[in-house]
Amino acid sequence: MPKLKTKSGAKKRFKVTGTGKVMAAAAGKRHRLISHNGKYIRQNRGTSAMCAQDARTVKKFLPYA
Repeated sequence: MPKLKTKSGAKKRFKVTGTGKVMAAAAGKRHRLISHNGKYIRQNRGTSAMCAQDARTVKKFLPYA
């Protein structure tokens, strides 16, 4: 069986925990932050678990995670 390739965009953005949950950072925190206020930047700090429907899609992009 050939090896499956991981989507390089997904490996930079998502992390799979030991229990199988997919963690992701908030959207809109990569560039052009000068246009956002401090409250927006503060509240979107850190990562959170994705919903089950989206996590199923991301897991297809990360076959060995």
